[in-house]
Amino acid sequence: MLKARSAFSLFPACLLIAACATAPSESPMTTPAGLLTNAAIFGDKAFDAKEPGRTKWLPGENAYTTLETAGTFEGEANGKKPPRDIIAYDLDSLERTVVVTAEQLTPKGAEAALTVDDYAWSEDRRRLLIYTNSQQVWRVKSRGDYWVLDLETDRLVRLGGEDAAPSSLQFAKFSPDGEKVAYGREADIFVETIADSSITRLTERESESIINGIMSWAYEEEFSIRDGFRWSPDGSRIAFWQFDTSGVRDFLIINNTDELYPTIQRIPYPKVGETVSAARIGIVATDGGDIVWADAPGDPRNNYIPRMQWAGSSDEVLIQHVNRKQDTNRLLLVDARSGAATPVFVDQEQTHLDDFHDVEWLADGAAFTFVSERSGWRHVYRVSRDGETVTDLTPGEFDVAALVAVSESTNALWFSASPDDMTQRYLYRATLDGSGGTQRITPIEFAGDNSYDIKDGGSHAIHTHSTITQPPQYRLVSLPDHAVRQTLEDNQALIDKLAALELGPVEFFEVQARDGLMMDGYMMRPPTFDPSASYPIIFYVYGEVAGATVRDRWAGSRNLWHFAMAQRGYVVASIDNRGTPSLKGRDWRKSLYGGIGVLSSRDQSDGLAAMLERYDFIDAGRVGIWGHSGGGSMTLNMLFRHPEQYMVGVSRAPVSDQKLYDAIYQERYSGLLEDHADGYVQGSPITHAAGLEGKLLLVHGTGDDNVHYQSSELLINELVRLNKEFDFFAYPNRRHALRSGDGTEVHLHEMMTRYFDEHL
Repeated sequence: MLKARSAFSLFPACLLIAACATAPSESPMTTPAGLLTNAAIFGDKAFDAKEPGRTKWLPGENAYTTLETAGTFEGEANGKKPPRDIIAYDLDSLERTVVVTAEQLTPKGAEAALTVDDYAWSEDRRRLLIYTNSQQVWRVKSRGDYWVLDLETDRLVRLGGEDAAPSSLQFAKFSPDGEKVAYGREADIFVETIADSSITRLTERESESIINGIMSWAYEEEFSIRDGFRWSPDGSRIAFWQFDTSGVRDFLIINNTDELYPTIQRIPYPKVGETVSAARIGIVATDGGDIVWADAPGDPRNNYIPRMQWAGSSDEVLIQHVNRKQDTNRLLLVDARSGAATPVFVDQEQTHLDDFHDVEWLADGAAFTFVSERSGWRHVYRVSRDGETVTDLTPGEFDVAALVAVSESTNALWFSASPDDMTQRYLYRATLDGSGGTQRITPIEFAGDNSYDIKDGGSHAIHTHSTITQPPQYRLVSLPDHAVRQTLEDNQALIDKLAALELGPVEFFEVQARDGLMMDGYMMRPPTFDPSASYPIIFYVYGEVAGATVRDRWAGSRNLWHFAMAQRGYVVASIDNRGTPSLKGRDWRKSLYGGIGVLSSRDQSDGLAAMLERYDFIDAGRVGIWGHSGGGSMTLNMLFRHPEQYMVGVSRAPVSDQKLYDAIYQERYSGLLEDHADGYVQGSPITHAAGLEGKLLLVHGTGDDNVHYQSSELLINELVRLNKEFDFFAYPNRRHALRSGDGTEVHLHEMMTRYFDEHL
C-alpha cells in the first residue's frame, strides 16, 4: 500500500536529450544545454550553494557579525582567498559597520591578511580570537593556528609561543574574562596569558597512549564530540577528558603512494568486543597544580563519558556516565575540589540510548534541561538539581528533533519538530516552567527543512530554509513573529541556474511494509516522463540508525547526481526503513536492536514490492541500488538477500562484517557480542554473499580510517571463494568520504554512471 503525499517541481519539464555522461575533462559549457554532468557537479562545483560568512551574535550587543569580502576583490587570485573584513549589523536599524578590517588581520611583515576559518569574540568584546591555517583531523579541520587581536591596541599575536609548529593548536577558547586562552597542543592542555604571552602547561602526558583535552578516535566519531576541555564559569579551573588508549589495539593504515616505501599510520581503534579506551575527567587550576580526578564508579574500560560540563557554577562538574551496553546514563555531580561524585539522575532504556546531549542549566543552577525518550517519544524535560523533580516541557505524541535554545528572561524553550510530516523540520516554542503548551513558530510558507541559530534572549535568529529542490536560503528573522528582517544569502543565482535545467518533479510518498508499518519515501522521475513507458529504477539507501535519507531538504551534489541520472532515463527513489532516526517515536527507532540489517533489508524489499504493485512504469527487471558506508552495507544485503528483486548495485565503503566496526557504534545498536552473537552473523552482508546473482561494483578507499579497507578485502575473499563475479575499485589513500584527491569525485561518479548505464 502506498500513499502519495505531494508532488512538486521548481523546474520545467523539457525534452530529455539522450547523451552519454560527460568525460571528466570536458567543460559543462560544451555539454548539451539543460543536462547536468558529473564534471559540472563534482569537478567545477558549478552547482554548489553559497552560505554567508561565519555569522556570530555579538556578545552583550544588539548585533551580529559576519565575514565579508574586503573592498572590491572578487573571486580568487593565484589560488589565494580574498581578504575579508568582519562586519557588524545592528538588529534594530540593520546599519552596517566594519568592526575589524582585513588590514587589522594582517600580521606584521606579512603580505596578506589571515584567512579566517573561524573566529570568536571575548565576552567583553575587547578581543577577537582568529582560527586559521586549519588542517584535517579525521572528519573535520580541527587543528590550526590561533591569533588574538586586541581591538583596543590593534595588537595581533599568534598563540603557542615561538616553538609552536604551524597548525599545531586545537580548540582554543577565551577564558570568561577574556584575559587568557586555553588550547590543546600535542594531546596536552595549555593556558596562555594574552598580555605577556606567558604559557602555563596544565597537563603532561605520561606516555603516547595518554590523550588530554582532545577526543579518542571512537569518541569523536560516535559521540560527535571533539573539544575535550571546559573553562569554569569563574575562569579559575579547567575540566577535561583524559583517555588512556593502552590496551586498545592499533589499526594500521598503509600508504603506498606518497613515498618510495610504504608508511604506516597507527590508530587505536576498538572493534566490537575488544578493549576500549579508559576515559576519566580531570579538574585543574588554570595557574597549574595537582589534578583532581572525578571519582566515577565502575571500570573505566567498560563505561563511557560522552558528555561533561560545569554544573551551573564553578564548584561542581556534571558528567554523564554510560555503561558499555549504552542502555543506562547516570548523571553525576562531581565536586571540583575533592572529585567526589554524587548520582543525581538516571536515564535508562531496555535496548539502547540513542543520543547524548549537553544540558542547559536554569535558575542559577537549580535545574537543568534533559532530552529523553522515557515517555516513548523524544521530549525535553526540566530536572531539578537533585534529580527528584522531572517535568515534561514538550508533552504530546511527537518527537523533538533537537533542543535549539532556551531563554529564561522570556520563559522560552525553542525546539525543532515536525509532528505531521517526518521529512520536514520546523521551529516550535514551549515554556521553561511547563505551562502554556507548544506553539509552532515557522510560518507555513517555509515548508521543508528549517534550522535556527537563536540569539541569547530569543529576540532574533539566523534562519536557514531549504527543500529537496531549493538550495539553502539564510535570513535574519525576529522572534517570535518570524518577520524577515534581512536576507543574508538567497542563492538566487543557483536557483535560476537550476530552473534552466531539464529536471523532473519529486514526489514524497508513504509505503507499507508487510506488517502494516508505514515508511516514508521519495521518487524523482525523468523530466519527460511518460506513464505508459517502462523505466529502470535506482534506489539510494542508507537504512541504519545513524541517518535518514528521506528528508525534504537540500542534499547538494548527491541529489544533483540523482537528478542527472533521472535525466538519463532512470527513476530514482529512496525509502527510510524502520530503525532510521525518523521522528516516529522510540519504538520505531529501537526496532533494529540486536540485528541491524535483518528487518531493515526486509523493509526495503517490501517497499520495492509495494512500489512495483502501484507504479506500472517501473521495470521490475531493471532495479538498481547504491549506498555509502551503512548504505554500502545495505546495498550488499539487498543484492545478497533479495537477488530476485535487485539486479545491479554500487556499494561504497561498506561494513561487510559488523564485528569489524568500532565498539561504540556497533555495540550500541547491535548489542554486546556475547548477548547477540547470532544477530551479528545474520545482520552482516558477508554471511549472505552466496546469494549474489546480479552485478556488483564494490568501491573502497585504502586510507579509510572509519570503515577500514579490510572490510572490502574480507568480502572479496569470500566472493572469490564462492566463485562469484563482481567488479571492484580501490582509491589509494582516500578516506571514508571518498572526496579527497584530485579528480576523485568526478571519477567516482563517472564510474557509477557508466556502471548503471551498462548493466541496468
